[in-house]
Amino acid sequence: MQIINGNKIAEEIKKEIAAEVELRKSKGLKIPHLAAILVGNDPSSEIYVSNKIKDCKEVGFNSTLLRFDSTVQEDELIQKIRELNNDNEVDGFIVQLPLPATISENKIIESIDPSKDVDGFHPVNVGRMVLGIPSFLPATPYGIIELIKRNDIKTAGKHCVVIGRSNIVGRPVSILFSRKGIDATVTVVHSKTENIKDYTLQADILIAALGSPQFIKADMVKEGVVIIDVGTTRVRAPEIKSGWRLVGDVDFESVAPKCSYITPVPGGVGPMTRVSLLRNTLLAAKLKD
Repeated sequence: MQIINGNKIAEEIKKEIAAEVELRKSKGLKIPHLAAILVGNDPSSEIYVSNKIKDCKEVGFNSTLLRFDSTVQEDELIQKIRELNNDNEVDGFIVQLPLPATISENKIIESIDPSKDVDGFHPVNVGRMVLGIPSFLPATPYGIIELIKRNDIKTAGKHCVVIGRSNIVGRPVSILFSRKGIDATVTVVHSKTENIKDYTLQADILIAALGSPQFIKADMVKEGVVIIDVGTTRVRAPEIKSGWRLVGDVDFESVAPKCSYITPVPGGVGPMTRVSLLRNTLLAAKLKD
């Protein structure tokens, strides 16, 4: 069993990006600039956005954080997005999700210029991804593909089972794994699938993205399976000073011994999501050269 070290791979990619930024500087080209819109003060979102800003500094990007109170009106937010769309200094930007219930996430996403949609959520970028046309890929699926590639994990002809059908992870990752060049046979299961275990036992590669802590048990997977655990749920842990810990959708202790490869939580997919956002921002800057 080999643990896939997302932290290590993400650091390698950040060094590659930093080297490209230095090369751009030496040629007098524009330094990539990522902006982030944060609404409210959700603790997880706060941490995630602050990490993105830290990542930008580490690779030499410029960055801007725009904060709004949770009472912000949808029209005001869309107006700010339009300003960013027209700001030539900003190469790409994200609107951190989730948003307050009073704001339509779809309206917000659709108001972003697809050429600056480095989260890869705009319908134009999703459509281009489906058609296999170069586009900004959603950060988490993009990161998962990179984990697979950089560990030389065979995918052609393998049965990949995706648990979860969200627009952020499940649906796009199923599309990417079925693409030419990856060539997996993909099955998507979800909350309405009967006898999920029947499918997970067939998986050569299992991508767990359902948001249910430790859902996947040892008797649900076969020997030698590759597991990519996307889940991150806080659970109580009185024995730890913080009082909580992060766990994935996979019961790591019981499942890991059966795996050929497995991602840990934390330290697996999470760092790759963040670095994929940097890669998309660098691409956005290059497309303007």
